[in-house]
Amino acid sequence: MSRKLRLAFFAEILIEDFDGASRTITHILQRIPKDQYEVLLICGIPPKKETHWEVFKVSVVQIPFNRDYSMAVPQFKITRLRQKLSDFNPDVIHISTPSMLGQFALSYGRKYHIPVISIYHTHFISYIDYYLKGIKSIVPFVKGKIIDSQKRFYSQCNKVYIPTQAMKKELVNMGFSEHNFSIWPRGINTATFSPSHRDSDYMASLVGNQNKNILFASRLVWEKNLETLVKVYQVCKVKKLPYNFVIAGDGVAKESLKNLMPDAIFVGHQNHDQLAVLYASCDVFLFTSISETFGNVVVEAQASGIPVVIADGGGSAGLVAHGINGLLCAPQDADRYVEYITEIFEQDTLKASLIHHGLESVKQYQWTTLLDIYLHDLEILKYQRQQQREVLVTLPMELAM
Repeated sequence: MSRKLRLAFFAEILIEDFDGASRTITHILQRIPKDQYEVLLICGIPPKKETHWEVFKVSVVQIPFNRDYSMAVPQFKITRLRQKLSDFNPDVIHISTPSMLGQFALSYGRKYHIPVISIYHTHFISYIDYYLKGIKSIVPFVKGKIIDSQKRFYSQCNKVYIPTQAMKKELVNMGFSEHNFSIWPRGINTATFSPSHRDSDYMASLVGNQNKNILFASRLVWEKNLETLVKVYQVCKVKKLPYNFVIAGDGVAKESLKNLMPDAIFVGHQNHDQLAVLYASCDVFLFTSISETFGNVVVEAQASGIPVVIADGGGSAGLVAHGINGLLCAPQDADRYVEYITEIFEQDTLKASLIHHGLESVKQYQWTTLLDIYLHDLEILKYQRQQQREVLVTLPMELAM
């Protein structure tokens, strides 16, 4: 019997429902077959639930400009971490984020000729406009530095999964090399997210009326283009449109949003089962963010049988064919968002068509298929490493160095 493939998996945060990236990682780790693989998890914040994989925790520091996130700092346990990796002897390294932990993993992989695979989870470049909006004069410089850093990082990986064609195109336009890019979207569990979870009584008790319900679900951080969400709410108020705004999620911007959207219903962080009922029970899904690489929430809403009105920007835009399975809007155009939402509420034929095609489009995002691709790629990378090592063994010592 051949030795199990050993995968060293580096991630900042492994809490399942923390964000879209964490949910994707959790789905991968839960589905890797234990009889064929061994996985070592190196992380800053470990899973809350018990896992059958070994976990090596490194120290973390809180990110000052975003209290929701912590950054793993491998340097505090560098000797122990190197020994752990040496003992584990990985065949492949998976890096979740080009952070300090990710940089360490990439350097380790290159030093010991271990292939590296990564997923482009988070479009950090798009955050700069929000973090530095008070000093816009330095935005181009900072953005250029981050683009250069990420280009160097991802170009050294053996394979990089990009969630959508739209995201790939944006990165290539920034100068990223696509030699190691593969389109690999995120999966969805259509048993969890389904129109069958619609509960009108629940919604009536939640909002206290029979008006139409607009759902926004996301981490509540300003880089999700929350300013436009607020403006959409304000336009509805000015026009006296009797729509309920239901906001699912938590984050540093939550209290400010409550003050800016006093009549909105904030339900806080929701687990998958709770979200499934919310999606299916609302009448339209609104998403203003342009910082997504994929946009799990958009696919979850489509699978739940409600129309989606989203920003025409970032990876999420690649999930929607305008007028077919959703509507795309200029990211900051609050009036147009409201026009589209109103059209859906007033045109039953349009609404039914968007729902039908939305349900059809999510059928391509099956975890079984995506995991088969991932595991196949791991095996290919392991084989390529073995071939490379055999070549090195046969070379004269001065050439193998």
